[in-house]
Amino acid sequence: MSTTAPYYRKGSPLNVRLNSVIGRLARLGISIAGTAEMSVRGRKSGRMQRIPVNPHTYEGAQYLVSARGHSQWVRNMRAAGGGELRVGRKVRVFTAVELPDEEKLPILRTYLAKWGWEVNQYFNGVTVKSSDEELAAAACDHPVFRIEIGN
Repeated sequence: MSTTAPYYRKGSPLNVRLNSVIGRLARLGISIAGTAEMSVRGRKSGRMQRIPVNPHTYEGAQYLVSARGHSQWVRNMRAAGGGELRVGRKVRVFTAVELPDEEKLPILRTYLAKWGWEVNQYFNGVTVKSSDEELAAAACDHPVFRIEIGN
């Protein structure tokens, strides 16, 4: 049994402020490069918790990647099994299934190709140009959920 805590990288005060602005913009209907505001039920409070996310499409399926690691939204998603994505008045309810590490490689690579400019700082030196082995080694630190949008 490991005594180390799961990887989690806290955002700087500037990142926290920017995330707040990006989330507010998504609520108003303004998506920056595809961002959305995600709401997921808190596993302890039972209240909906909101966070801006970068939904990612790979081979026709949609994914949510936690660049910062095993964050509170990840723990809440594991407990809730889904949530909502919002851009303005458009709210999409979804269910989520967490991927095992061995299925993450192509999703992480294409996610870094699109969002690396924003999230590389959370991947400890791993970038879109890293080898498959380096990216696979980082997979356990970055939860990935396949999401299915409901009707």
